[in-house]
Amino acid sequence: MNPDKVMVIVAHPDDAEFLAGGTVATWARDGASVVYVIATSGDKGSDDPQMTSEELRRIREDEERRAAHRLGVSEVVFLGYEDSMLEPTLALRRDLVRAVRRYQPSIVITFDPTNRFITDNYPNHPDHRAAGDAAVDAVFPAARDRLTFPELLEEGLEPHKVQEIWLGATRDPNHWLDIETVLQDKIEALRIHDSQLRQFPLEEFIPGMAKWQAEGSPYTYAESFRRLVLA
Repeated sequence: MNPDKVMVIVAHPDDAEFLAGGTVATWARDGASVVYVIATSGDKGSDDPQMTSEELRRIREDEERRAAHRLGVSEVVFLGYEDSMLEPTLALRRDLVRAVRRYQPSIVITFDPTNRFITDNYPNHPDHRAAGDAAVDAVFPAARDRLTFPELLEEGLEPHKVQEIWLGATRDPNHWLDIETVLQDKIEALRIHDSQLRQFPLEEFIPGMAKWQAEGSPYTYAESFRRLVLA
């Protein structure tokens, strides 16, 4: 059974598409309401000496909104934290609890904060780990507990119990989702992030990554997760 409401919590524009673009496309196609919550606007991701953080923020937020629309995402929320400086603070946790209580997802997808190295040549970005750490803590137990962040009650945001957390970019997957029919949608959504991926060989990389993630599953192309079903 597909979920009715999903939230993807990540650090930067393009993270959601890399992490779970196929899953998002599949669920949105089947009627799920999907919301992205993005902690930063990726305003440090440029080697251009003429680029400013303000201009890059504008570019990357626009790219993300268009990429999300391509996959059928209902809404994109930017929290405005500084790129490359993200920490799992109480302030970030509160902002994520606010979002969880407002949108009431049954499933939250985020980064596995325990994975320091995604592959042998890719250390996991510290912002990814910080976003995942804060997201897990926001979901459990903060979003469900009435007396945590009582100021949110004053905003009219009642506690909400998320049913499942799906951790992507994990070394310990226990759940796979077949993305073969939406693989091209994932590639096309990522291609919209032109400021970051103009020269990146997505047409080769994404199928290769999806095959690698499908290992241990019956699928040819998949996204893999560590799935936690909350009591």
